[in-house]
Amino acid sequence: MYKDLAMSGQGYEELRILNKKLDELFNRYNNLRAGFDDLKAANEDLQRQVQERDARIRELEINYERVKLSGALLGEGEHAGEAKRKINELVREIDRCVALLNR
Repeated sequence: MYKDLAMSGQGYEELRILNKKLDELFNRYNNLRAGFDDLKAANEDLQRQVQERDARIRELEINYERVKLSGALLGEGEHAGEAKRKINELVREIDRCVALLNR
């Protein structure tokens, strides 16, 4: 009978140690989960910033093309040939559209 009491005392100690380790494991999990959530939010914010910058870059590229074209149409600088090419391209596109409408 004394042996059974010693075993139950040892079992209790092992159970206490197991509970302590489980508590530590849950705390580590919660800390990792919180860190993950922070990183996920930061990643979403960075992705949003990249999308905004991409949109801004596209907008600036369009504006740059307009400025180049308007300068060329005014006869300014090296872009005059490019402006003529662009105008011819637009005229061909209009002709294609008219041809499709006539079908």
